Amino acid sequence: KARLLHPIWDGSTGWVATFRDSPKGKHIAHNPYMAVTYAKEHAKPLYIDCKVEWADDMAQKEFAWKLFNDTPPPLGYPMDVPPTDPTFGVLKLIPWRIELYALGGETSVWHAPAAG
Repeated sequence: KARLLHPIWDGSTGWVATFRDSPKGKHIAHNPYMAVTYAKEHAKPLYIDCKVEWADDMAQKEFAWKLFNDTPPPLGYPMDVPPTDPTFGVLKLIPWRIELYALGGETSVWHAPAAG
C-alpha cells in the first residue's frame, strides 16, 4: 500500500521523521527498500530507489529533528516530540538508483558505485 511522505534531502541522503511503530516502520521491517518519485513536470518524473534504515545514532536523530524543525513548510514542520523520545524514529534513505525519465526524450540513470 502506498504512503505519501516528503523526505528532506541533505546531499545524497534522505531523511524521514516518523514514529517507530508507524505503518512505514512496520513495512521497513519486512522490506528495507523504498521508491520515491518527484513529478514537478509530468513528462519528466524523477525516480529514486533507496535502501532504508533506521537512524538510531542520537547525533543523526538530532540532526534530522533539527532539519525538519528548521526547514520551512511544506517539507519541514514542528516536531511534536523531542529527539530523545523512544517513539521518535528517523528513516535514512540511501539511494542506489536514480532515474530522470523524459517522455519522448533521453532518460538518464545513475547507479551507486558497487561496494568494494
